[in-house]
Amino acid sequence: MKTVNMHEAKTALSRLVRDLREGVEPEIAIAIDGVPSARLLPYGSPPPRALGVDRGLVRIEPDFDAPNAAIADLFEGRA
Repeated sequence: MKTVNMHEAKTALSRLVRDLREGVEPEIAIAIDGVPSARLLPYGSPPPRALGVDRGLVRIEPDFDAPNAAIADLFEGRA
């Protein structure tokens, strides 16, 4: 993803939109004071999703939904 500052976005908007339309850039971030603040996307096409990028980062224990008396006491106001 290309990032441009607000001044460049204002002066080169036609070129940026053309790059999006022609597929040169999938999306463009517009930054204010170096902080990305907006995204410019081609009309009618959401950005592609990458499936499975978090695979292996999350593990759910077999007993994740087992009753927990301490948590139940907190919800019931007994703690």
